[in-house]
Amino acid sequence: MAAHKISTNAVMSAFTGDPKKSARWFQRVLGLRKEFEFENGVAVGNDNVTIALFKGNPSPKTFDHMSFHLPTMSILRKALAHLKKHKVELEDPGDEIGPEAPGSPHIGLWFHDPDGYRWELSVQGGRRVDAQVRDG
Repeated sequence: MAAHKISTNAVMSAFTGDPKKSARWFQRVLGLRKEFEFENGVAVGNDNVTIALFKGNPSPKTFDHMSFHLPTMSILRKALAHLKKHKVELEDPGDEIGPEAPGSPHIGLWFHDPDGYRWELSVQGGRRVDAQVRDG
């Protein structure tokens, strides 16, 4: 077992054709703030994550997806409404919220940014949390 625990504060990077335009999309759609600009790019983030957007050829097949955890199912449903309002490309139209994988207790939704990268918003144990709310 590792002697350390990974924190929730993460940094990831992606290539995009227009970092400033992509930064505005992340600000509008995910509520991230502009952190700083650097040569050939811009970083957006919040207290938990920083996404460095580099000028270059987008390569969405580099990784399958990146997931961000939300605390409750009601917030996940509000996030879905927000994504729809901003006409974000969602997977599984009409049935957007579902298990991360068959039998998984985690519930999520998947979408794509304008460069084609795949993102997920999920609630860990969401199936259990949602059932507890329904059952009272």
